[in-house]
Amino acid sequence: MTGRKIVTCTIRQRATIAASPAEVYEALVNAKKHAAFTGAQATGAARVGARFTAWDGYITGKHLVLDKGRSIVQEWTTTGWPKGAVASRLEIRLGRSGKGTVLTMIHSGVPASRTASLRDGWKRYYWQPLKAWFGVR
Repeated sequence: MTGRKIVTCTIRQRATIAASPAEVYEALVNAKKHAAFTGAQATGAARVGARFTAWDGYITGKHLVLDKGRSIVQEWTTTGWPKGAVASRLEIRLGRSGKGTVLTMIHSGVPASRTASLRDGWKRYYWQPLKAWFGVR
């Protein structure tokens, strides 16, 4: 490591999903369901302290807080992180909205060089497929 500090940013997003908070939670933390809606391999157990992978190993992390149907907090990184970057913190809050769920995501500690890509990636590779998956069950 060169000792230089890696500048980080925070990404904040909201999405409305036509499913209950418990269903959205399960889709995000259950490896089989996660793989089903993303179309890519995912591994791991839905328990605090468990490590997980997503998107065929592109994403790795650890579950820090799991409050079923309410919130998920993870340590999170990708193979695209710059050398020397530490894991980011992903927080997802789920709330009831009519017959669906409002998902609020705060992804902090994201290397600035990856922020634009991840901002788009969350929408394209998570929220859109999740909405479509629940729409066609």
